[in-house]
Amino acid sequence: MDNNKLSVKEKIGYGMGDAGCNIIFGAIMLFVNYFYTDIFGLAPALVGVLLLSIRVIDAVTDPLMGALADRTQSKYGRFRPWLLWIALPYAVFSVLMFTTPDWTYNSKVIYAFITYFLLSLTYTAINIPYCSLGGVITNDPKERVACQSYRFVMVGIATLLLSLTLLPMAEWFGGADKAKGYQMAMTVLALIGMCMFLFCFSTVRERIHPAVPTNDDLKKDFKDVWKNDQWVRILLLTLCNVCPGFIRMAATMYYVTWVMGESTHFATLFISLGVVGMMFGSMLAKVLTDRWCKLKVFFWTNIVLAIFSCAFYFFDPHATTLIVVLYFLLNILHQIPSPLHWSLMADVDDYGEWKTGKRITGISFSGNLFFLKVGLAIAGAMVGFLLSWYGYDAGAKQQSDTAINGIMLLFTVIPGVGYLITAGVVRLLKVDRETMRRIQDDLEKRRINYHELTERQHVPSGDNVRKA
Repeated sequence: MDNNKLSVKEKIGYGMGDAGCNIIFGAIMLFVNYFYTDIFGLAPALVGVLLLSIRVIDAVTDPLMGALADRTQSKYGRFRPWLLWIALPYAVFSVLMFTTPDWTYNSKVIYAFITYFLLSLTYTAINIPYCSLGGVITNDPKERVACQSYRFVMVGIATLLLSLTLLPMAEWFGGADKAKGYQMAMTVLALIGMCMFLFCFSTVRERIHPAVPTNDDLKKDFKDVWKNDQWVRILLLTLCNVCPGFIRMAATMYYVTWVMGESTHFATLFISLGVVGMMFGSMLAKVLTDRWCKLKVFFWTNIVLAIFSCAFYFFDPHATTLIVVLYFLLNILHQIPSPLHWSLMADVDDYGEWKTGKRITGISFSGNLFFLKVGLAIAGAMVGFLLSWYGYDAGAKQQSDTAINGIMLLFTVIPGVGYLITAGVVRLLKVDRETMRRIQDDLEKRRINYHELTERQHVPSGDNVRKA
């Protein structure tokens, strides 16, 4: 099979891995702030502290996991076996995180910190190898975009399943007991997510190996990865790219409930429609990058998003049909850069191998995942802190004008500023289409030369043959 081309089955299989991640972690992106404040019963500011504090631990666990994945030797490869090993623990800890024990407030705080940490740890252990896998199943930049487009369509389907079913299942399982409802709903989704991981494991294969293998120690790998100047820049892009969308996601339930004044059933349809928009955006990414360089598409999409998102603040939130249509369009635009972002991570890994002579895929992607989680934490904490600052009261029958305005800003203008900053960071990257073609050609020559050299070393000389 051609190294550069992937079958549709393998692209779907690869996408299933992130679908499994997001049917669980997507619940955190969409509902964790609302769950912790309105169901679990934590203060909004404490939720902000919780989301930020765990990231300190990730600063240690993420690079260690990347290094461990790089050094994994198994019949399944370096990264693929982790999907098999961690699928069950990840599902179990997701259910525990969405379980509300009938304890004192202080005990519940401790429980929340411990379960969120355990879920974050298993997310690291399965997601870093998964993301690294995307860089070693093909080395064709166009195939990488196509693969990531399939991936985010599958993520969209999983997130759509999540958004359509979590709230209705919570009501069906729990009735008036919302805590029990969330726990049981998450149990169902966690089982589905685990099956998606196992499907991914069974369908993908690792094909790309370092042009020249190395056996350096861990300390040297950490030093060498910093020599890749594009890696440092894409870490910044990862941080900036994730914040605007997650701020809006975390604010969506508050916006629908308190600003639009709509019901939980409407919130389900509203969020689900946004997910459908994201699926269209994922497919549109491949179409646009077939014609234009992915860096240009990334930049201009964020410029349009910045303008569109800020303009959203001025629309009447009670003009329901208009808001729904605009939200759908906003999500199409928002999702276009996502496949490009992950494709760029693989390109930057190639750039690092081209520049330094070493391919450090696990550590490279672990850095990106750490900055992604830092971005999620900053965004979630910002929502918690600003809700507290604006005087949000989860138990109130009606929020103050200041709190309503704060929710509107979190849903519109603040993400808009984030998109503008992201566009500026994109301009720092130089892995454009022509550069990547040159890099791929050079790396292929190195692989051929290395294999020819090793083959000559294993062929006995004429003198040795005669002596034998």
